[in-house]
Amino acid sequence: MRKLMLALLTGAYLCLALIVSLFLWRMGATPAVGVSAFIGMLGLCFAFHGLLAQTFLGAALRLDVDTVREAHAILLDQVEKVDGRVTDLMEVVAADAQRRTEALSTEVSHLEDLVHKMNDRLERQLSQMSHPGAAPRGPLTDRAPQGDRLLRMVQEALADNRVDLYLQPIVSLPQRRVVYYESFSRLRDESGRVLMPAEYLSVAEPEGLMSNIDNLLLFRCVQIVRRLAKQDRKVGIFCNISLASLGDEAFFPQFLEFMQENKDLAGAVIFELGQDAFERRGPVEARHMARLASLGFSFSLDKVVDLDVDFQDLARADVRYLKVAAQMMMNELEEQDGKLVIASLPDLNAADFASLTRRYGIEVIVEKVEAEKQVAEILDLDIAYGQGNLFGEPRAIRDAILAEAEPPSDFMRGGARRRAAGW
Repeated sequence: MRKLMLALLTGAYLCLALIVSLFLWRMGATPAVGVSAFIGMLGLCFAFHGLLAQTFLGAALRLDVDTVREAHAILLDQVEKVDGRVTDLMEVVAADAQRRTEALSTEVSHLEDLVHKMNDRLERQLSQMSHPGAAPRGPLTDRAPQGDRLLRMVQEALADNRVDLYLQPIVSLPQRRVVYYESFSRLRDESGRVLMPAEYLSVAEPEGLMSNIDNLLLFRCVQIVRRLAKQDRKVGIFCNISLASLGDEAFFPQFLEFMQENKDLAGAVIFELGQDAFERRGPVEARHMARLASLGFSFSLDKVVDLDVDFQDLARADVRYLKVAAQMMMNELEEQDGKLVIASLPDLNAADFASLTRRYGIEVIVEKVEAEKQVAEILDLDIAYGQGNLFGEPRAIRDAILAEAEPPSDFMRGGARRRAAGW
């Protein structure tokens, strides 16, 4: 466009110079004067053109400079605003870090108190065992030497904090997405051998050691839940609690105080106890369960042996989950008059069992799932959750992993299946 404009202006300048020279020639000037006039007029036009071009160019440059200055001022203003926001963000981050540090210090202080109290209790028990004039203590007097050795192993494991946390995933069906974990405690002896609950429960419960085990397990569950929450992983953890812990008047107030301080985790920590323990609970245990429920915590029943339960009673006790072993559920299914029913509830279609429990706010979880065939039958019953080695076997959460806040990453990996004894 600029070249076309220059060509047109040049043509106009030539025409103007030619007109002037022809005018002088018509007025009687000699050809030399006409040519001189033509050249002079042409030079004058180009000089005038150059002057105008320089004027317009200077104006454009001044406009560009003003634009750059305005942009620079805007940029400086934005930089100042960003600097202010960064300063505010740094203050928020520093305050949040301080808050997290204080919270962590509080948790560590709680753990230290628990460990100290547990050690004092264990030392008193050990001194009573070793004192030659100690009075007989019932179960301990009649215990075989092997039981005494096992008791000492359990006490030493607790005193040395050789209590491991195992987690097993609970998945939604049919998506098989991890929505919960169940926690298990495992003790280790001095050689590192893992003591299963079937081994140590027989000596831990009579000696009142289950409160100590439940305390450590609960604290570690809270740590895991908080670390998962930091990674925006909205999952819950089922934490086993014994009937002895619920009925321990010395243990429970401290337990309740700890849960009061962590009641923001009410939706993520579910306390689990067996069906038999739930049915054997007395007024003290029921009152303590109600105290936990008042903080927003719920309960789960496992080791279910009878599906003909009082669902209203479960709902009143804030039981929100019912765990049924896969094999038991399969054994309960039977055909009557051409329809599939549950043997314990013959008047109810098997496919309506999960709907019945949901009316009372209770979800059924089929546990100990080992085969795909079982999954197909579970889905036919409209059950929403499954647990078992098929979906992921229990994995130990080591101290290093716990300290680094790393959630278990290989729960759902395949591999050699092994059966893990549950609570």
